[in-house]
Amino acid sequence: MSDAAKKRVLIVEDEPDTALLLRRRLEAEGFQVLNGTDGLEGLNVARREKPDCIVLDLMLPRMDGFKVCSMLKLDSRFRPIPIIMLTARAHAEDRKRALDVGADVFLTKPCDMKQLAMKIRELVNVGSPPVS
Repeated sequence: MSDAAKKRVLIVEDEPDTALLLRRRLEAEGFQVLNGTDGLEGLNVARREKPDCIVLDLMLPRMDGFKVCSMLKLDSRFRPIPIIMLTARAHAEDRKRALDVGADVFLTKPCDMKQLAMKIRELVNVGSPPVS
């Protein structure tokens, strides 16, 4: 896949080590990665860049993942962007609320990185990663 054809994934994650791990893994899988370090920044990057998919933490400074997801899904311009909620919170009520506000997928940390990349591919309709 050429650089111009790479699907863009926005990672909204406030924990630097987790954000770096996600970035490296998704880039290795052939995705172009954008970053947001808090909810408000993530919302602004999503609105400005219109990524192909968003990997969104739940517990974020300035605006939590529920609010970011809800605001994007209530706006017809951004509603089609798939959102994967990736969080350390594994309570059933968190999963239900995430899906209620429009998250397409709810995964808990730590997650299998191959599973995450596969789920992103399914949501943005791209095939296997490039062979290196």
